[in-house]
Amino acid sequence: MHEQYVTVAGEGVHETEVSRSRFLCALAPVATEEEARAFIARVRGEHPGASHNCWAYVLGADGGVQKASDDGEPGGTAGMPMLQMLTRRGIRYAVAVVTRYFGGTKLGAGGLIRAYGGAVGEALDAVGTRVRRPCRLVTVTTDHQRAGRLENDLRSSGRSVREVTYGAEVAIELGLPEADLGDFRRWLADSTAGTAQLELGGEAYDDA
Repeated sequence: MHEQYVTVAGEGVHETEVSRSRFLCALAPVATEEEARAFIARVRGEHPGASHNCWAYVLGADGGVQKASDDGEPGGTAGMPMLQMLTRRGIRYAVAVVTRYFGGTKLGAGGLIRAYGGAVGEALDAVGTRVRRPCRLVTVTTDHQRAGRLENDLRSSGRSVREVTYGAEVAIELGLPEADLGDFRRWLADSTAGTAQLELGGEAYDDA
């Protein structure tokens, strides 16, 4: 897997105003181009009367997929400054859509570049970001008697509990850094007197 990356904390919208034009920047974390384009279409549908719905997105932990659109604004004055703001902040797996309602005053190329890039920057500050790190999924299986205490111990030690499933036994799914697996095996054996079972799963990303 790739290294850890930064993305937006969640969906959010932040509005700025420049020379009576309104700029509404909508942000969202996305995993694929399909998700990014669906979000763009959704925002466009929410603002049918807007002058422009410009967008940019970055996918891949290495930022390998980068696309942008000026949506009718002069070439290079909207989508590209939006994209540059995302990449300058190190944002990955995210989409930004800036909806503009024209206020009657032309901003010129420089003004548009500052307005669109600035709208994304302010929205990132308002919505917030989070760090995602690569991890290995593991499932711990234990009996009902030990499950409650074990889950509490896992959470209190800062480990990322993703899901708890109750059946004949209790299965607790975690995300662990690959380097921590050895120490975790030893800790689990000590904590459960060797009664808990540990199964390794696939790779994923977790909040750091």
